[in-house]
Amino acid sequence: MKISAIATIVLGLVSLSLSGCLSQAESQEVSHSESEGESGHEHKIVVTSPVRKDVISTQPYVCQIHSCQHIEVRALEGGYLEKICVKEGQAVKKGTLMFKILPTLYEAKLDSEDAEVQRIAIELENAEVLLKKNYVAAPEIALKKAELAKAKAKLALARAELGFTSVTAPFDGIVDRQRNQLGSLIEEGDVLTTFSDNTKMWVYFNVPEANYLEYKAELDNKDEHASHLQIELKLANGKIFPQKGKIGAIEADFNNTTGNIPFRADFPNPNSLLRNGQTGTILIHNTLKKVVVIPQRAKFDILARPYVYVVDKDNVVHQRDITIHKGVLDDIFVIEKGLDEKDKIILEGILQVRDGDKIEYEYEAPEKVLGKLKYHAE
Repeated sequence: MKISAIATIVLGLVSLSLSGCLSQAESQEVSHSESEGESGHEHKIVVTSPVRKDVISTQPYVCQIHSCQHIEVRALEGGYLEKICVKEGQAVKKGTLMFKILPTLYEAKLDSEDAEVQRIAIELENAEVLLKKNYVAAPEIALKKAELAKAKAKLALARAELGFTSVTAPFDGIVDRQRNQLGSLIEEGDVLTTFSDNTKMWVYFNVPEANYLEYKAELDNKDEHASHLQIELKLANGKIFPQKGKIGAIEADFNNTTGNIPFRADFPNPNSLLRNGQTGTILIHNTLKKVVVIPQRAKFDILARPYVYVVDKDNVVHQRDITIHKGVLDDIFVIEKGLDEKDKIILEGILQVRDGDKIEYEYEAPEKVLGKLKYHAE
């Protein structure tokens, strides 16, 4: 009896375990079927149309910022650095004394040449008196006059050399790092500091040939009602410089290696925020008149080529390649070739269709679609 009772208990436990496994398997099967139903559900296909309107295209270019005047201040004469009259980073006016080189030798030379001029002048005066008494000939007077002219020239040179010991600011600007300390022995041509005029900054950047042709046409357009390029400068911290710029110069030659040509944009710098040697990004905003625009999410790529799905009058899907304008725009593309405003394109449900499929869809007006985007056309 004991063995029979034990067997009965074991069989009961096995049956309970099997029933539990079956119920768990059934629940997993139900869950799996429900998930398959959800994943198999297809979203509705939404179709819209391109729209033609004016938009502002933005093209960024890495740039280098330079002062409109940036020079090396050099010593014109050698000697000991006697005075440093400015500090690093100081703004000074034109004509301000910056450095003074010990002038002792140049003062002595100036005095010597001045004395020589006085000596020859006295000899000339005596010779003219003797000429009146016929004690000397006229050519001797001419020689004395030539000697006097030569001595005066030497005196002027000595005076200029003495003036070279005082280094003054050639224009209004900011003093950069000082290269020599007080008392240093300076040789002719040594750099004392660099000096920058930062009231206007020259910003250089390289433009590809295709963009050059576009910008040049805008710059050459004399129609006062035509759109103009708007130039902004994005600084290294991502903020936009508050002053607007303009194209100041275009260099003469293209770089045949890169296919680029250097441009220069000029920016006023009233608060001296910009300094020589900074970097940033030039943003060129160009108004494109009456161009075809589509939402960016309507585009897909095949082998790095952009395409859209176009729906014909029979609701059949056709794959069509397009050409996109290279300007940077938020949420939209400007179409150069491949679409016009009469076409219908798939906006949502691109992954659910193939070329040649006949579909059912909902149509959404392009104005409503663009109104939901970040981008706002001008």
